[in-house]
Amino acid sequence: MSLVAGLMSGTSLDGVDAVLVDFSENPPRTLSTFWLPYPDEIRHKALHLQAAGYDELGRAAMLANELAGSYAEAVRALLASAGVDAARVSAIGCHGQTIRHQPAAGYTIQLNNPALLAELTGIAVVADFRSRDIAAGGQGAPLVPAFHAAVFGDPELHRLILNLGGIANLTDLNPGKAVRGFDCGPGNLLMDAWVERHQGRRYDESGHWASQGKVLPDLLQHLLADPFFAADPPKSCGRDEFNSAWLETRLGGDERPEDVQATLLELTAVSSSAAIGRWCGSPQEVFVCGGGARNQALMTRLQQHLPACRVASTDFLGQPADWVEAVAFAWLAWRTLNGETGNLAEVTGARGPRILGAIYPR
Repeated sequence: MSLVAGLMSGTSLDGVDAVLVDFSENPPRTLSTFWLPYPDEIRHKALHLQAAGYDELGRAAMLANELAGSYAEAVRALLASAGVDAARVSAIGCHGQTIRHQPAAGYTIQLNNPALLAELTGIAVVADFRSRDIAAGGQGAPLVPAFHAAVFGDPELHRLILNLGGIANLTDLNPGKAVRGFDCGPGNLLMDAWVERHQGRRYDESGHWASQGKVLPDLLQHLLADPFFAADPPKSCGRDEFNSAWLETRLGGDERPEDVQATLLELTAVSSSAAIGRWCGSPQEVFVCGGGARNQALMTRLQQHLPACRVASTDFLGQPADWVEAVAFAWLAWRTLNGETGNLAEVTGARGPRILGAIYPR
C-alpha cells in the first residue's frame, strides 16, 4: 500500500491539517485534504501548557487524549472525502502539538497519543519524529528541508523554500551544494496573538489590519536585538523563545495597537529576508508556504526586501502552500516505514542521518 495520511498541528494552534498522499508516484500526489479547526478549549489548554503550572503532567496527558480524538476525526473526514477505506492506508504520520522545544537541554515535547490514534482509526501511526534527531545531538528541527529538497529542488536554479507558519523557517536549495535549513524567528504567531487580543480574530486576514498601522522603528530594532536572530545555524525556536510575554517586555505601553501589528509583520519580513541574505547568498527564487503565504501585505514586504528574487507561493510549484508541512510529515512517515532516514544532519546539527519516529501498529 502506498497511501499515507499526514497530520500537522503547528505553532499557530489553529487546527489540524490533514492530507492523504499517494507515494506510488514521483513526486508524490496529494489525493485529498481536510482542515479541522481546534475548539477554543483545546487551544487554551495547549497555550496554558506552554509554561509550568499545577498538575501539568496530568493536564498534558488528558490533552494528548483529546488531541488524538481530534486527529482521528480529521482522518475519518479526510478518508471520507477521498472515498478511501482505512484498510488501504499504510500509516498516519502525526507530528503532534509542540508544547516544549528545548534541544539544548536534550528534549522536545509534542503532545500526542499515537497508540490511541491507532486504536481509534485502525491505521498504524508514525509519531515522535523529532526526538531521534535530538538524541543524535541535533536540534530536532527543522525536519521539512529533506522533503523540500526531494520535491522542490531544481538542478539549475538557486531556490529557497520559506515556511511561514507560527515560526518561520527556510530551506536553501542551491544546486551543487549541501541543503541548508534553519528557523529564522517568529512567523505568524506574534501577529496572530496580537490581533486576537485586540480584535478577537484568529489572524489578520491578508495583513489588512497591519496595513492600517505604521512600523515603529525603535520597537522593531528592540525586537531584532534578540540574540536568536544573530545566532549562527543550525538553530530552531518556538513559543519557548517568542511569545506574548516576550513581546510585552519590549513594549512601552503607549503604542497604537495597529502600529504594533505593522511592526510585527515587518519583524517577520525583515528577520526572514536578513537570514536569507546573511546565510543563503543570492537565491533566484523564494517560494513561500504556510499561512503567511496568504498574507498579501507580508508577501509584498518580503518582495520589497528581496528585490533580486522572485517571491511567490509554492502553489506555483504544484504544492498548495496550506498543505506543504502536512505532506512533509506523510513523506517522513513513508520513509520511516521503509527504513529510510528522514533528517538532514547538515540542517539540524545531528551527528548523522537517522531513521525518525516510532511506529504504533494498527
